[in-house]
Amino acid sequence: MGKIECVVSSVVAVLLVVVVHTVSMTHAASTHSSTNHSQVVAEADALRKSGWWIWSDPATSNHCSSLGITCNEAKHVIGIEFRNYKVPVGKLSELNLSSLPSLNFLILSKMGLNGSISDQIGSLTNLTDLDLSFNQLTGPIPHQIGTLTELTYLRLSGNELTGAIPSSLGRLTKLISLKLFGNQINGSIPPEIGNIKDLVTLDLSNNLISGEIPSNLKNLKGLCLLDLSYNRLSGKVSSFITNNCKQTTFNLSQNDHLEGYAPCGPSLRNGGHTTALTLIISLSLTLVFVTLILGFAFGLRWKKRQVQPESMVAKKNGDLFCIWDYDGRIAFEDIISATENFDIRYCIGIGGYGSVYRAQLPSGKVVAVRKLHRSEIEEPTYLRSFKNEIQMLGQIRHRNIVKLHGYCLHNRCMFLIYMYMERGSLFCMLSDEVEAVELDWVKRVNIVKNMAHALSYMHHDCIPPIIHRDISSNNILLDSKLEDFVSDFGIARLLDPDSSNQTLVAGTYGYIAPELAYTMVVTEKCDVYSFGVVALETMIGKHPGELITSLSSSLCQDIMLRDVLDSRPPLPEDLQVAKDVVFVILLALKCIHSNPKSRLTMQQVSYKLLGNIPFPKSPFYAISLHELKNQEM
Repeated sequence: MGKIECVVSSVVAVLLVVVVHTVSMTHAASTHSSTNHSQVVAEADALRKSGWWIWSDPATSNHCSSLGITCNEAKHVIGIEFRNYKVPVGKLSELNLSSLPSLNFLILSKMGLNGSISDQIGSLTNLTDLDLSFNQLTGPIPHQIGTLTELTYLRLSGNELTGAIPSSLGRLTKLISLKLFGNQINGSIPPEIGNIKDLVTLDLSNNLISGEIPSNLKNLKGLCLLDLSYNRLSGKVSSFITNNCKQTTFNLSQNDHLEGYAPCGPSLRNGGHTTALTLIISLSLTLVFVTLILGFAFGLRWKKRQVQPESMVAKKNGDLFCIWDYDGRIAFEDIISATENFDIRYCIGIGGYGSVYRAQLPSGKVVAVRKLHRSEIEEPTYLRSFKNEIQMLGQIRHRNIVKLHGYCLHNRCMFLIYMYMERGSLFCMLSDEVEAVELDWVKRVNIVKNMAHALSYMHHDCIPPIIHRDISSNNILLDSKLEDFVSDFGIARLLDPDSSNQTLVAGTYGYIAPELAYTMVVTEKCDVYSFGVVALETMIGKHPGELITSLSSSLCQDIMLRDVLDSRPPLPEDLQVAKDVVFVILLALKCIHSNPKSRLTMQQVSYKLLGNIPFPKSPFYAISLHELKNQEM
């Protein structure tokens, strides 16, 4: 009996433990659910008290359905994005930032916000993008921003901020773009900025910054733009600037006490400075006049030389032959010699205008040269495209936008000099059965990511925004490492916020946003649609025309993701790679929405590709396009 009692006692004890554990787990789950609900209520309350609740749909009380508010599946606010609101909102402090710990992006540009930036900003540790530009914010930049170590974009430009740049910004090692221009910031540039190794854009212009330029900035190897103009900087300009001004756009003008600075390369700004294009056209007119005088003096001697006027100009310090962003000097004669006066043997393709040649310079480096045909020089449309390409590529600098090394602008010979792309276009690689296999899923995902970052830069980092208007797989070029670059800016245009931006339909058939056919208004969402088409094309291996048509019909429910992916490379086996592929398809489907207002912005696409990627509930083999099409972001 003692043994039986012992066993019974043990069973009872085990049952008690199970019951206690179950009650404990239930209580914990209940507590967690309660806490989660309380947090959601707190976030909704913070939005309501800010006064932004009036922007929500009056037919619903769900804060996640509000205009400009993005939530995750748990209804936590992960994004707030408002721009260009016509009525001033009020003080930034009216938004309780500490109640929004899940925020990934906070974009409140041109909103008429005033007051100071609260120290509560430091509680948003998940933030990847902070944009408070072009408001009326005052006071110093809080040092608590240095705790936001996930930030990739920080824009506080166009305000009335004072005080010094906090050294804590040096902790933001994931930053790609730091823009503080157009404030009243004083003090010196903290050397800790040199710790942000991935920084592409650093714009501190139009402030009251004094002192010397820190030598630590030489650590910023990927820098494409450094603008410190219109400040009170002093001291000697470091050699890393004078030695690299042709690889990076540096602007140190309007600093009265800088020694050893000479402007180099084109200016990024459209207002207040002479652009490279304006300068070269002015010089061109002058040189043409000089050439006419010399022609009168030398008569028949000039008639015997068909292209010598340009050669002469090249020898006169390149007045008509503008070179920037290149190691060493490229002479006009080098291009003529390398192509044997543009012999057909060196022609590697024909673009929207002109023929493209491969030219190996005496230094051994190879460049691509696009030369206008004589008939095109006399055609206004092609001439506009030629000059447009110079203007656009002279203004923008991004690691995934093709580089323009220089150009020759003359009424008898016009050509552009680009970085050479060994692997040609994305379209050609996808069309080749062997090369398509070389484009594995990791490379394809990276191609889409790079394209997204470049377009985001054009739409959101350039002032005014630049719309490409002809994004297609033919205009995505690949280098020897299969890294991609956006090219062909012949029909690109600056987006004027004060204009209707009406235009003739332009671009490549199959990539043009459908609304252009009836609105004739170009917006950045036109590029978003084209991006979505190219992203799908990259994943399925061919133009997705038929697929896009199927997506709008009931057939979409029966289309499985695994069946539309390019069959030439094997399906992804690694879970992370599979997640990346699924997410690219998901984003692409959001970008080709027939309603442009329902499409993501390129900035949103870029951020989402940088962040943690959610995976659908279904396993990879069971994911349908219908599921992805309807999945909330």
